[in-house]
Amino acid sequence: MGTTTAEEDEHVESGVVGEGTSHDHGDASEEDGPAHPWFARLYDPVMRASEAKLFPPHREYLARDLAGDVLDLGAGTGAMLPYYEEAIRSGAAEVTMLEPDPHMREQAVAAAREDGIEVTVSDARAESLPFPDDSFDVVVASMVFCTIPDPEAALDEVARVLRPGGEFRFLEHVTEEGWRRLAQRALGPLWSRVAGGCRLTRRTGELFDDHEAFVLAEMERLHLGVFPVRPFVRGTLERRDSIAEMGADPSVRERVREAVDAARDRLARR
Repeated sequence: MGTTTAEEDEHVESGVVGEGTSHDHGDASEEDGPAHPWFARLYDPVMRASEAKLFPPHREYLARDLAGDVLDLGAGTGAMLPYYEEAIRSGAAEVTMLEPDPHMREQAVAAAREDGIEVTVSDARAESLPFPDDSFDVVVASMVFCTIPDPEAALDEVARVLRPGGEFRFLEHVTEEGWRRLAQRALGPLWSRVAGGCRLTRRTGELFDDHEAFVLAEMERLHLGVFPVRPFVRGTLERRDSIAEMGADPSVRERVREAVDAARDRLARR
């Protein structure tokens, strides 16, 4: 994760939470990294009822039987922390969480510290993960692919950092069908501005299902949520064991690397 500042070393030594700094955007603009202070402030109050009534079984699905090295692509304000707690405290799993928005990240770090949950929180972006190949046993995505500027590059990065046989677990909202999709398209530009960059009409399930580095273990379309943020897809992909399993073309890994490098170049030019 890179080095920490002297102030942050106190948090690492306490065994509560370490905050990665090597990719810090601070309070930068959208060109350098996402920063949505009002959205971050309102997120927990707006989502409180849904987190209490709708999402618990699905978050439990994402965190079931966790073991090994775990990467969460979007910490947000820390909604998944209670579901990771048992695996972390038992020593079964070590969890790293990403959150590039400094306002959301601040709340996630505070929540982990308050509950004494030992996690690492990084400001890295999903399209450019600062981890070696084959670093994680499980990658989790919970309502994050709607906000990632380049979801294809992010999924390539998931494939790169997952160990062979590792799992990618996801819960993501996707585009509706019929007239509701038209309504989502009409609402999309305004919604993205007020909802932290959220895109309403992504076909995330199809993106996941089509990636050649993964085998689809399961995927379910859920009539979950409140319009315009519905429906959801929930499921698990498994990283193929070898490049040979990815098809006859032996250059799959190289093409994934090229796609990731191109995404990093686009981010650097912003």
